Amino acid sequence: MLKATGATAGAVGAAMGAGAGIGIGTTALAPPAAAAGASFAHPGLLHTRADLDRMAAKVKAGAAPHTAGFAKLTANRHAQSGWTANPQATVVRGGAGQNYAILYNDIHAAYQNALRGHVSGDSAYLDTAVAILNAWSAELTTLAGNADRFLAAGIYGYQFANAAELVRDHPGFELGRFQEMLTTVFAPLSDSFLVRHNDAVVSNYWTNWDLTAMCCVLATGILCDDKAQVARAVEYFKHGQGLGSIRNAIPVVRDDGLAEWLEAGRDQGHALLGVGLMGTFCEMAWNQGIDLYGYDDSRFLKGAQYVAKWAMGGEVPFTANTRRKGALNGWSGSETVTEAAPVDPAMTRPIWAMIANHYTKRRGLPASYLTRIAAKASPEGGGGDYGPNSGGYDQLGFGTLAFTRDKVTGSGAGPGGSAGPAASGAASPAAGAGAGSGAASGSDARPQTGATAAPSASASSTAGDLAVTGSNDVIGWTAATGITALAGGLLLLRRRERVRGASQ
Repeated sequence: MLKATGATAGAVGAAMGAGAGIGIGTTALAPPAAAAGASFAHPGLLHTRADLDRMAAKVKAGAAPHTAGFAKLTANRHAQSGWTANPQATVVRGGAGQNYAILYNDIHAAYQNALRGHVSGDSAYLDTAVAILNAWSAELTTLAGNADRFLAAGIYGYQFANAAELVRDHPGFELGRFQEMLTTVFAPLSDSFLVRHNDAVVSNYWTNWDLTAMCCVLATGILCDDKAQVARAVEYFKHGQGLGSIRNAIPVVRDDGLAEWLEAGRDQGHALLGVGLMGTFCEMAWNQGIDLYGYDDSRFLKGAQYVAKWAMGGEVPFTANTRRKGALNGWSGSETVTEAAPVDPAMTRPIWAMIANHYTKRRGLPASYLTRIAAKASPEGGGGDYGPNSGGYDQLGFGTLAFTRDKVTGSGAGPGGSAGPAASGAASPAAGAGAGSGAASGSDARPQTGATAAPSASASSTAGDLAVTGSNDVIGWTAATGITALAGGLLLLRRRERVRGASQ
C-alpha cells in the first residue's frame, strides 16, 4: 500500500537497523538498540517509559511547571475514574447521522485516565482506561460518512493507539482485539487516503488531511509491531506526493531561517492543527529511533518557528501559490493564495510544549518563537479544555506535564531518548536567529510556473468539493482568509523574489 511513495519494508531497516546513523544536520546519532529488534520499543508512541517515570517523579517532587500541568489533567472531566464508555458499532463523521463526538470523548477519557494512572500510581485510572478501550474494540466495526470519515480514521486512529500503548501491559487489556480493530477499521482508510486521496487530484486536500492519515498509519504500525507499515508512513513524510509530506507542507525555506507553512495561507486554525500533527508524527518516530525532527536540515523547526511567529501576530513572508483541485476525471479548478491569513493571537491549542522542548531541551537549539508561544500556552490542557467542538479534541494535549524536560547538558539526546553528540554547529540554526540556514536556504521545493495562475472562472465554490464537507467543524474554527475554494491536481506555484535578511 502507499504505492505512490515507492516505500518498501526495507526502508524501515535503513532507518532503524542496528548501527544505522540518524542525522541531525550533519551529526550522526545512533538509534537505540530497542528499535532494531524484532519489535518496537513499548511504550513508544508519544510517551516512553522514561517519559512516564519523569512525569511521576516531577509531580511527586512538586516541581513546576509539571504540577500545574498535572492539575490541568486532574481537573478535566474526562480524567475521572468514574467515566463509563458508550461504544458504537458504527461511527459516522460527515453527513447524516453523525455521532463521532461519542468516540472522541471516550478516546480522550481513555488517554487521560491512562496518563493520570501512570503519573499518580493509582491503578483505578488505568483500569478505567482499559475498560473504555475494551468496550470499543468489542463493538466498533465501521467508520462511515462523507470525506470526513478519513479525518475520523486518522485523528481518532492515532489517538486510540496512543491510549492503548499506555495500557498495553495492564491486566485485563485485550491488546490483540484492539490491534485488530485498528488494523481493520482505522488504518485501511488512512492507507487508502494516502494512495488515492478519495479519488481526488493529489493537491485537492490541504496539508492536515494527509497528516492525520500519516499519524494513524505510523501509530498503528508501532502499536502492532508492523515495520512495513511504519516504513510506509516514514517514506510518505519524506517523499509523499500529497501536501502532508514535509517539502509540500513547508515548501519555502528562507534566508532568515524561517520556512513558510503552506496552510498559513488558508487560516490559523488549520495551520495550528497541521503543526501539531507534524510534531506528533515526529515525536512518535523519534521514540522509535527515527529522527524526522532533524530531517532535511531541521526543516520542521523552521516551519514551526514561522507558524509560532505568525500566530503571535508577527509579520511573516508568504510566497504566492496556486493549487489545483477537483476529482479525477471530474470537475476541476484552482485556488490561489497570495498572503498569510489574518490571525487571532489569543487562539491557542496544546501543541507547543512538545515541539519547543524537543528543539531547545533535547537538542539544545535556540528557538525564540517556539519558546515564547509555549510559555504563553502553558499550562497546556487537553480534550475538553478547548471548547466543545471537535477541534478542541484534535490534540491529546497536556504537553506541559508530558513534554517539559530538563535541558540536556554536555551531549544531545538521540532518538528514543538515547544519548548522542551535541547538536551544535552541525544542526540548523534556530529560525529567527538571523543566521543562514545552510544548503536549504531560500529553497522552494514546489513545482514552479512562470505565470500567475488565476482561479478557474467556471468552477463552483461548493459543487462536489471533496475537501470542503464538514471541514469547518473539523477544527471548530472559522476560516479567516475569505478565499473562495474553487476546485483540481498538481501543485502549481509562483515564486516571488526571495527576501534576504528579513528582520525578525
